[in-house]
Amino acid sequence: MSLPLSRRASAEFAGTALLVTAVIGSGIAATRLSPTDTGLQLLENAIATALALGALILTFGPVSGAHLNPVVSAVDWWLGRRAGTGLTGRDLAAYAIAQTAGATAGAVLAHLMFDLPAVAWSRTDRSGGHLWLAEVVTTAGLVLLIFALARSGRTAAAPAAVGAYIGAAYWFTSSTSFANPAVTVGRAFSDTFAGIAPASVPGFVVAQVVGGLVAVAALALWYPHAGDDADAVVVPHLAPETEAR
Repeated sequence: MSLPLSRRASAEFAGTALLVTAVIGSGIAATRLSPTDTGLQLLENAIATALALGALILTFGPVSGAHLNPVVSAVDWWLGRRAGTGLTGRDLAAYAIAQTAGATAGAVLAHLMFDLPAVAWSRTDRSGGHLWLAEVVTTAGLVLLIFALARSGRTAAAPAAVGAYIGAAYWFTSSTSFANPAVTVGRAFSDTFAGIAPASVPGFVVAQVVGGLVAVAALALWYPHAGDDADAVVVPHLAPETEAR
């Protein structure tokens, strides 16, 4: 038995908000601390994001699973629907709305903490086939990792593994690993190091959805019963009777 949807959705809102705050805030700090070294800025941004993501999964995972990503939630619903596990259609809608709203709030929060205007639309163009391909690859890899961990009973490693994957993908992909439609939307509200121009958002989101579909195909081949463990994505959720007091 799952926790109430309102409680889980609020955790997805807060978790995604804090994730985007970490992404944008560390990007702002990096440009101020290392103004002449783009490589160092990216390293600082990647390390902060990876560590924050792991901590957020530990914090919110027991409540909502800490999806923090509409593609992860959509795949959870798709794979779990036949087994009667994972999210329902209603859950998916609530999660996706909460994640996207949270990402927007996180961008505003990061700006306010660094004494910037609450919203400043990004002017950083991120368009091109090579960037879209990178988003397909990084999103597919992320979803595959998450469901492989759940299916193989290794969800305890998810905070470290998912954080490490995203931190590494900052460097091995040309797009610096957005891999998340909600985070992509949130980053459009920030004309900073981590921003993406609103006109570039649709291409990234489409590529991320394609990545999710690639992951579904890969899971069908390598983990054909992954849907049986959809309740354990990204980590198992606490039921009311077993909730920590």
